[in-house]
Amino acid sequence: MAEQTRDHILSKSEQIPVVAATDVVVIGAGPAGLSAAVSAARNGCSVTLVERYHHLGGMASGGMVLVLDDMVNEGNEIVTTGIVTEFVDRMESQDGAVYPPREDCLTNWEMWQKWSRWGCIDFHKTGMPQPIIHAVAFDPDCWKRVSLDLVREAGVNLRLHSWFSEALIEDNRVTGIIVQTKLGRQAIKAGMVIDASGDLDVAASAGASFINGQYIVTTVFRLMDVDTDRAEAFEYSEPEAYKKLDREARRRIGGAWGMWWLKTPLPGVVWCNCPHMPGYDGISPEDMVAAEFEGRERMMNLLHFARENLPGFESAKMLGAAEQMGIRQTRLLQGEYVVTKKDVASRRYFADSVCRGRDYYTPYRALLPKGIDNLIVAGRHYSVDSDAQKLSREIPPCMSQGEAAGVAVSLALNAGTALRDVDAKLIQKQMRAQGADPGDVPSANALIEDTVTA
Repeated sequence: MAEQTRDHILSKSEQIPVVAATDVVVIGAGPAGLSAAVSAARNGCSVTLVERYHHLGGMASGGMVLVLDDMVNEGNEIVTTGIVTEFVDRMESQDGAVYPPREDCLTNWEMWQKWSRWGCIDFHKTGMPQPIIHAVAFDPDCWKRVSLDLVREAGVNLRLHSWFSEALIEDNRVTGIIVQTKLGRQAIKAGMVIDASGDLDVAASAGASFINGQYIVTTVFRLMDVDTDRAEAFEYSEPEAYKKLDREARRRIGGAWGMWWLKTPLPGVVWCNCPHMPGYDGISPEDMVAAEFEGRERMMNLLHFARENLPGFESAKMLGAAEQMGIRQTRLLQGEYVVTKKDVASRRYFADSVCRGRDYYTPYRALLPKGIDNLIVAGRHYSVDSDAQKLSREIPPCMSQGEAAGVAVSLALNAGTALRDVDAKLIQKQMRAQGADPGDVPSANALIEDTVTA
């Protein structure tokens, strides 16, 4: 990690204007925060949504993580539903989303050649061809449009260009937040606070327990003017020649998933979820500057190689890198329950599950910090150990967490109770009513909680 300690100065005292008083304030308008804000508003709460960037969508838009996956259990059972399903439907209606029809979700080479370059594969399976599953390739600007539509329709008070600065605390209760803006620091008072910052900014400021994690970071980018038909034809007609060139391309980029390029809903535009760059601290400004330089150098090296050597990429041009650095792990809450790698890998079922990903379940307790009231988290910084987070941090399950958090705060406010006293069964019931699967009914391959030592 970069060196953080330097000289200190004393800041003058200040009067901070209160710019909003609301039932719920959500910090971070990424996939989890958007879902949380819309869910809370639809359940009758006044909601203020705070975002540091000029756009909504976080890693799904500004971060250009352009495939929604981790939504299906064995047998292509779609289990991550709710607001994420609504996003997909709305984007599809605008030609901004592509996914295989159910009849194409098979395991054979014909479907592999049809769908694998869209990213619609079960990458957890080691055999080839991997199964084609329900996963969704989408356009980032379409995500931004749909996000704005949902926020406006739900009546959410949106405050962009507002960077979280500090949690307001009274007697171990979070009563609001302070943000930094071009007009100076501003305060927002709230009955309940949802930390969807991705880096646990609010909970850490409030004194919640957490650990520091670290994983690879990525400057995601897109290329344009790629003849994807020609590129795929070469891959499948000359597999040995393709594999040799692909190995060299992956060496040039310095780390990538199995497929370093995927198709997008925009013809001729491909998505590159690489390079993989370990060793950077995602909350260190110095590290993020260094990663920006390194990432752009790597992506240009790959582009030059691809244009000179890969059929279909002869006219490829750099369309642009993501507005946000792809950060996968930083601070992780250590809350009422800490989800472990064993929990995720064994498909452990929890009676208080309120959301789920692929074949894992997230208990309500894992969204709650210890000893702090009026605060709940949603997103990749939930209460989890580092290895488990690497398996459970994808966008759709984070959206499900956000939706559950929105339901939880509405129930707590309506009942006048603490968040930790909200009955998980009531959250499950309302999630079902909203079309979401809270994981209250375990799939056939789940490990039931009472067979596991807590």
